[in-house]
Amino acid sequence: MSATEPDSEVDTDDPDPTESLTELPPSSKLVYKVLEYEGSMTQEEIAAESRLCARTVRYALGKLEDAGLVTSRVHLEDARQSKYQLAD
Repeated sequence: MSATEPDSEVDTDDPDPTESLTELPPSSKLVYKVLEYEGSMTQEEIAAESRLCARTVRYALGKLEDAGLVTSRVHLEDARQSKYQLAD
């Protein structure tokens, strides 16, 4: 088998979220774990729980959303904020 041929044993239908998580920065891993344990939270709540600064949380959430591990929706109590949760 050459290096250009696809590996037939790799299952691409159901990707493991922890595999893509290992390639992310430590702040993203921490934010992921906070959401895993605490459930849906706003950026401000994540910052308070993780003790990361707001800018770092914003960066981590962007990385997690780009990886498809986290989704966001409008926070109904305050439409200026978003609620973040783990992707299904």
